[in-house]
Amino acid sequence: MTLIPYRPGTLLLALSAALFPLFASSVPAAALADPVPRWSLHHHGHHHHHTAEEITTFLTAFYGDHGPSARDRGQRISQQLKEKQAHSPDADVVLCAQGVPRDIAVGPATVAQAAGVGWATVTTTWDSGVTDTFTAYVRLDSRPIALDDVICAG
Repeated sequence: MTLIPYRPGTLLLALSAALFPLFASSVPAAALADPVPRWSLHHHGHHHHHTAEEITTFLTAFYGDHGPSARDRGQRISQQLKEKQAHSPDADVVLCAQGVPRDIAVGPATVAQAAGVGWATVTTTWDSGVTDTFTAYVRLDSRPIALDDVICAG
């Protein structure tokens, strides 16, 4: 067996090369910040990941026509998002605004299996005629499915 001398930069270089394709992908940075836990198993012993259709259906029901219900805000959002709301008492982080929108539309979801996250663009229309958009994120392995994070557009 031949021993290879230890070089501090070698490991870093190898890790950088292995991770570079992950960072070069089009996955949003917010999706990469939270690793996917592997403890959630489907009842057949396989990992179940939500599909784009399931995420779109969930977000459409969650947001409804005028925003999520108090029940959904309490039970269908991640602890991370609850903490984000607690640190922003003057803003509604789930809607990226204050008040009740006149209408809400959820676009089709996109899924990044490697990052363990799916997302969709949500558009709110307000009585003033102004429209806003934001991105809603769902972890693919959440049980039950839940809103994981929201990134406001502006």
